[in-house]
Amino acid sequence: MKFPKVYSLEVIATIIGCEFVGDKDFSVMGMNEIHVVESGDIVFVDHPKYYDKALNSVATIILINKNVECPAGKALLISDDPFRDFNKLTNYFKPFQFSNTSISTSAKIGEGTVIQPNTFIGNHVIIGKNCLIHSNVSIYDHTVIGDNVMIHAGTVLGADAFYYKKRDAGFDQLLSGGRVVIKDNVGIGALCTIDKGVTGDTTIGEGTKIDNQVHVGHDTVIGKKCLIASQTGIAGCVIIEDEVTIWGQVGTTSGITIGAKAVILGQTGVTKSVEGGKSYFGTPIEESREKLKQLANIKKIPEILNKIK
Repeated sequence: MKFPKVYSLEVIATIIGCEFVGDKDFSVMGMNEIHVVESGDIVFVDHPKYYDKALNSVATIILINKNVECPAGKALLISDDPFRDFNKLTNYFKPFQFSNTSISTSAKIGEGTVIQPNTFIGNHVIIGKNCLIHSNVSIYDHTVIGDNVMIHAGTVLGADAFYYKKRDAGFDQLLSGGRVVIKDNVGIGALCTIDKGVTGDTTIGEGTKIDNQVHVGHDTVIGKKCLIASQTGIAGCVIIEDEVTIWGQVGTTSGITIGAKAVILGQTGVTKSVEGGKSYFGTPIEESREKLKQLANIKKIPEILNKIK
């Protein structure tokens, strides 16, 4: 998430009420999770296991809960609770904005787009030309939709990321300040849920078609011309490359990549990254030909045991 202008390190430290290490005029341009950080961004880290990863990342400002040596060319924000203070920044730069109308006056809707009754379109939403948005769709703030997109009834675009930190008193939610971006010629079925990024974009690529009752987690990027069948659950921070086919009731773990033109057969648990151009099945996931051989061999076990007896 980029800020509307460049801020100084001192100003950011004042917003969250913490100490800093570095030039008080050090430039701060935005904030992001570690997998999408760029130069000028803040990244937060609150566990020693990940200190080195954060300090050596592309991020140039590290929001951290220990006064460590500051790497050359970078700056530190020293906080007793980086998770809390990252939320403070999200709330400062991307606060929740109340809406009292079904279609926000700040929304931009392209020529030829049809919006059926009882649909909610939030603040600063952009919808392209010749789209068809069916009834009872909810499109949260800052969502971007391209041309020739069809969205069926009951779908929700832009809900918060499922991202929590366990505390003694319960769970604290990491606030979501990202967006959902739907490219041209996408089709989205009924009752789908596509969560916005925590700081970046959850993206559905051009020409991709999504069946009913599919969930797409935060910051996931789906490529061009993919097919995703019903009751599939895709976790956060997943990369699905172009022309992937995912059949029904597939579930994935987070932070993995599914290679281009891969086929994931129904009821598979995608427990790791997989290469493109191959067919996969089962939990844990394996190439489908090998997995089906294993299942055929398992069927032979009773016969083998009888022979042994």
